[in-house]
Amino acid sequence: MISRVAVVPHPPLLVPELVSGAVAETAAVRTACLAAARELAAHDVDWTAVAVDPSGPRTLADSAGSFRGFGVDVPVALSGRPSSVDPSLPLPALVAGWLREHAGARSVRLHLVPPDLSPAECVSFGSQLPGRALLVLGDGSHRHGERAVGRPDDRAGPFDEAVRAALATADVAALRSLDPALADELGARGRAAWQVLAGVPGAWRCTRSELLVPFGVGYHVAVWEA
Repeated sequence: MISRVAVVPHPPLLVPELVSGAVAETAAVRTACLAAARELAAHDVDWTAVAVDPSGPRTLADSAGSFRGFGVDVPVALSGRPSSVDPSLPLPALVAGWLREHAGARSVRLHLVPPDLSPAECVSFGSQLPGRALLVLGDGSHRHGERAVGRPDDRAGPFDEAVRAALATADVAALRSLDPALADELGARGRAAWQVLAGVPGAWRCTRSELLVPFGVGYHVAVWEA
């Protein structure tokens, strides 16, 4: 039964080698994510993980890959002894592998769900996840202010604030109520992963919560424990 959760984003900027000219600017996000991941590893070295990717639904485990497609050949693996090399590992898998290594975890089994998975399907999926430690990977809106990756949208602030409040209070009902259409319009690809979390059974409390918005993108970091 899952009894600890770490919620993190999965941008390439977490990896210092990929942002050599902006290591200081990205340090706060990296530090927050590593702290959450290390709390998860202290609870259990074998992780279940969930993230959103168009290639889902599918499950990845025991694979190795590289951030080469993002500019630098930084190798990562989903376990200490990967059984295969996959040059097409999606970004959430690469970040999960990077966090596993730097947090001291032994393995991560990643479940990828499609971006259009309905809230009800997300909750149902979350109710069946195995393991003791869950890593939830997902980014918020990319439409915050003038530095936004996408076109700036005044709705991005209230949307990510609602996500932050839900994570900070372990409010699963609020996560379930997130609007998929609005999330899609705002480029908040983490919506389905957060709603999978909303389906995980447990009486939760949040011990760590933070929203960072560098470069116009909302990045949520949180730790829940049962």
